[in-house]
This record gives sequence, structure tokens and C-alpha cells, in this order.
Amino acid sequence: MTNYKKRLVIGTRSSGLALAQTRIFIDKLLHNYPDMSPESIEIRQIKTSGDHNQSIRLDQMGGKGLFAREIETEILKGTIDLGIHSMKDMPTDESNNLSIACWLKRYDHRDALLTNCSTESFTELSKNSLIGTSSIRRRSQIMNLRQDLKIKSLRGNIDTRVKKLEDKEFDAIVLSVAGLKRLSLDHLISYIFSDDELLPAACQGAIGIQIDSSNLDLKFFLEPLNHLLTETTCKIERDVLRTIKANCNSPIGLFAKENDNMIHLHCDVFDHSGKKIFSSQVKKPHSQSKLLGIEMGNDILAALGQSVIDNLDNLENDFDYTPDR
Repeated sequence: MTNYKKRLVIGTRSSGLALAQTRIFIDKLLHNYPDMSPESIEIRQIKTSGDHNQSIRLDQMGGKGLFAREIETEILKGTIDLGIHSMKDMPTDESNNLSIACWLKRYDHRDALLTNCSTESFTELSKNSLIGTSSIRRRSQIMNLRQDLKIKSLRGNIDTRVKKLEDKEFDAIVLSVAGLKRLSLDHLISYIFSDDELLPAACQGAIGIQIDSSNLDLKFFLEPLNHLLTETTCKIERDVLRTIKANCNSPIGLFAKENDNMIHLHCDVFDHSGKKIFSSQVKKPHSQSKLLGIEMGNDILAALGQSVIDNLDNLENDFDYTPDR
């Protein structure tokens, strides 16, 4: 058995958020293994396909796994022991040779609005305000709420996006609350959207630890860190996307949570014009919830059909939106 307390090599993206999430994992690891030395842990920063090109939209680059492929390659080569991932960016179809062995407790799942004005509400934004986002989901949801706002594609890490807001390139931008909090930038938040306004992407706020599936020693080593409720709810959300063959770029909001020993699952699907074309909220006892995501996925397919879902995966027209005058 490999002694991971003496040497553990972690692969992660080089962004500030990715490194912050890696530190969260390491803190959790050292808390569970107090006899483990921090010096025994090596962090290797890996540039992914999604990091190399910050000008092209993710869906136009292929969309699936753009922030994971190079890390996954290094895991399989054995140059790193594990990879740290934002689970909202991960494809639902896992490789047979790789698996998420550990889920850290999910953080705040919501979306936040950052603005250049003193507004305390999304509804208070002036007509024709320019909103920046790189997400097709957020684009459709914003258009669903307000057709009088301009939307422009905004890529880059969180610091880059905040800098563009500060430079007045945008009137407002939308980012995840979890990412802002993990970078201690939550003081910049002007407004937090409710789930009824912007339902998050599947697994938003969750961190996953990926390993070689055959490495049972490492899986056993990570087991004490796994947050079972996060694993349960996030797998339900991923089951929805897998069932309908959608990906993290699709305009689909998903959120599963536990309340009074019941698992509640909420799903909203939008078209690219901002119209909500499917919405459902269901719940089941925790003990009977394993197939909840698959059942929701089948309900979506029955209501919309696979061809409609397939057309949502990519935005053929220009991402930028200007309301009709």
C-alpha cells in the first residue's frame, strides 16, 4: 500500500480559484490526518485547454471537459495522484479509468450580481445596462427575467472579469457566490439571485477529487474526507444531464437539496431566447432518491424530445444580445 501521508502529488489548474480550492482540500486532508506533514504534499499547476484560449466561447471550443482533460491525462500517466476540479465544469460521462473518489462539502450554490452602481437589486438595473457573462445558462436566465438588458460574452478568471467591471467595460457581471467567497471577494457582491431567478448549474459550488479508478488505496485514503450528502445531491443533478445527453454549457438550471430527510430536485430548461421551456420541482424520501435524476431527465425528454435538447448545447448565433429598440 502506497503511503500517501508521506507523499501526495496534486494536479490543479493555475487560476486563483483553482488554487484556493486546492488549499481547501489540503486543509481538510491535514485535519483528517494530523500526523501528515504539509511538506509531503506537492501541488502541480496544469494549464488546461479552457485556460489557453480566453477569447473563444467554451461551447465553440467543444465545451466538454475543457478544464479537465490535461489533468486527467496526468492522472492516468501517474505523474500526479489526483486532480482537483470544480464539478460544474466536469462532463457527466466519466472515463471508465477515472472516477470522482471524494466530494468536498458543497459551498454556496447561488449566482451573484456585481455592478458599477449602487443598485441593491437586479430589477433596479437601468434599461440597456451591459451585463457580462460567459455562461449560456446565465445568458438565457437573464433574458428570461429582463429582455431590456444587453448581454456580452465575458471570459477569463474571476480576477480578470472583476477588473473589466472595474474598468467600466460592463455595467454588471454575474459570477458564482462560491467562487467569490473562496477568493474573499464576496464584499463586491451587489445582489444574490434566488433560485427562482437564476437556478445554478449542476454541481455549482462543489469540489470533486478525481483519481485513477483502479487506485483503491487512494480511494480508501480519501474516504474520510468525502461529504456524502454533497455526493448524493450532485450525482442526482449529473444524472439529469447524463440522461438527456446535455452538458455544462446547456441553458439548464439544476439544484438538489435535502430538507426533512427528503431530497428536493428543481430543474429549469431555457431556450436561447430566454424562454423557459421546462420547469419541474419534485421530491422523494432520501432513501428512495437514487433514481430521482434519471426520472427527471426522462420527464424532460418526454416533454421536449432529444432533438430540442441537442439544439441547446451550442449557441449558433452570436452570444452578444442587444434588446430591440
